[in-house]
Amino acid sequence: MNPPRKNHKIRIASSGKEFSARPGETVLAAALRQGIVLPYSCKNGTCASCKCQLVEGRIEYPYNPPTALEADDFCAAQALTCQAVADTDLTIEAREIEQVADIPVRLLPARVEFMEKFTPEVMCLRLKLPQAARLQFLAGQYIDIIQPGGKRRAFSIASAPSQPDFIELHVKHVDGGGFTGHVFDGMQLKDILRIEGPLGTFFIRRSSDRPMIMVGGGTGFAPLKSMIEELIESGDDRPLTLFWGVSTQADLYARELIGQWTEALPDFRFVPVLVEPAEDWAGERGFVHEAVVRHFPDLSPFDVYMSGPPAMIHAARHAFIDAGVPEDRLFYDSFDFAPDVPPARD
Repeated sequence: MNPPRKNHKIRIASSGKEFSARPGETVLAAALRQGIVLPYSCKNGTCASCKCQLVEGRIEYPYNPPTALEADDFCAAQALTCQAVADTDLTIEAREIEQVADIPVRLLPARVEFMEKFTPEVMCLRLKLPQAARLQFLAGQYIDIIQPGGKRRAFSIASAPSQPDFIELHVKHVDGGGFTGHVFDGMQLKDILRIEGPLGTFFIRRSSDRPMIMVGGGTGFAPLKSMIEELIESGDDRPLTLFWGVSTQADLYARELIGQWTEALPDFRFVPVLVEPAEDWAGERGFVHEAVVRHFPDLSPFDVYMSGPPAMIHAARHAFIDAGVPEDRLFYDSFDFAPDVPPARD
């Protein structure tokens, strides 16, 4: 008979804070449960937002493999808190996020009030929240939509925090995606969804006055939209360049809105990048991260925010660090559609 598994103590070396992890609970889930906010994004091991240093102790990865870690990371005792489960007491070196710690995560119903196809493959959803239960969030954060059976699908909030009545989402149709297929083929106005949020540590660092570069891939534009609208409302006039990478010109579904931003922000520049441009396209071509480095070979003066699919984030992260941006000034949100996020534990 196997002995019962026990809780393990986890200590953050730099701050001395300690918290306990239940058997089978990831380091990230344990920290968040006890009010300690560590960086994270995808929560399935593919983006490296939650990478930390394992100082002492042993971990295991019982849910998803830590695919965002490379051979050098393993040799340097790097770990992903979103998948790592403590096998002993641990000491880790991890960056704590203070700005989101006091924002409560809430489970709420939301009614589908508006649906519009931006393109044949991208749907705009606007969800109305209960009057007595507004959702406080930071621009850049996301929500989980909880489906029957407990499966979760994460979507970045595209609306600004100043809009209290609605949450706007940009949903891309994914072949074989059960929820996104339902959005395009079965969802009706007035349908009720269950959402949980806000989640994530992707938000604008207000303590900085450095110029910003924002990089979006596909519907990775959504959280950047929320961030830029918040910058406009707050009067933040730091220099900002937005790169948006999509397949074709028709996929640039917010050109008119971006034109309004150009008028509202005195030092704003937009660079669209097409993977499959028409012959008469005179703008940037190819992968969006390569366009960024062509425009800014030295990224050391900038804060960089990027959002998009894991392949884009992986390639951009390496390219941007090589171009000089310090890793602690590189913030990102990785969109992924599989595997499923492990269910939350009570």
